[in-house]
Amino acid sequence: MTTTNVIKTGKTYARDLAERVIWTFLVAAAGVALAAGPGNMFDVSFWQAVGTAGIAAVGSLLKGLVARVVGDRNSASTATGV
Repeated sequence: MTTTNVIKTGKTYARDLAERVIWTFLVAAAGVALAAGPGNMFDVSFWQAVGTAGIAAVGSLLKGLVARVVGDRNSASTATGV
């Protein structure tokens, strides 16, 4: 494997992982708002919602880093064909 290939696959992995973490954060934040319901969604403070979404995003990040070892090195998925 050449240096160019290593850099290219590293960029692909990093972009894939970043996208997964960002989407996890957004979906978790939306989930907190929806789960609280229209009447109670204001009982959750902004920082509680951000903290919950942040915990989910960090979990996604750690899962992606573990996937680098377990799954395909060029993907943030633990599935071997992805």
